[in-house]
Amino acid sequence: MSTETAGSRLATAPAAEPAAERPRLLLVEDEPSLADLLTGVLKDAGYEVECAFDGQRALHLGLTRPYDVVVLDLGLPVVDGMDVLRAWRTRSVVVPVLILTARGAVADRVEGLDGGADDFLVKPFGLDELFARLRAVRRQHLDRAAHLPLPDGRRLDLANRTVSDLPANAPGHEAANVKGYVRLSERESALLAALAARPLRAFTRDELRERLFPYAEPAVVAVYVHYLRRKLGRSVIRTVRGVGYQLGGQR
Repeated sequence: MSTETAGSRLATAPAAEPAAERPRLLLVEDEPSLADLLTGVLKDAGYEVECAFDGQRALHLGLTRPYDVVVLDLGLPVVDGMDVLRAWRTRSVVVPVLILTARGAVADRVEGLDGGADDFLVKPFGLDELFARLRAVRRQHLDRAAHLPLPDGRRLDLANRTVSDLPANAPGHEAANVKGYVRLSERESALLAALAARPLRAFTRDELRERLFPYAEPAVVAVYVHYLRRKLGRSVIRTVRGVGYQLGGQR
């Protein structure tokens, strides 16, 4: 990153988003000075930033905590960044990833994109380009996530908060179904989307409440799981004993 860009932090960062809407960003960077600088400018730009300074920590955070976007270096201690990325994708971590690295060869770019990255930016870089690429990968991710697959081929339409192709014999079919679609409340849709985005992962009740309903009563997650099962059938959400909830499997 150029000295000119590094010295113009406040002037370069776009207007910050409201605190309640700040996207969660995982920054994986082992160079302390660059990590500190990027953390500052990203926070100025409205991101909620968490840092990992080696590949092992990054792998753990990506598997256990929800993020809206990741900035990932490749040359990391302990576990290489490409190995981290492949492990995330193998385990159905679908968060958008922007690789930020000094490895600029064509072969490195191809490996990164084929390995599951959404974009690739080579050091040194300009902050304006970094912000633009982050916005782009998040837009692309949201476009892809607008319709999330559910068991039995059904799909969740996030924009309209509906589920299509409800089996005719599912509980709640007559009450909820409108022209082939089941309408969900905002909270029902948010909960189902969180589970559908990570279909292989079981979430604890506390994780889901903290992420989706931070100011609600402790029982709120169980209540909305009940509502979703009543509308979509019990198999749509699976209870994982001793853990919490996971998207249901095929019937």
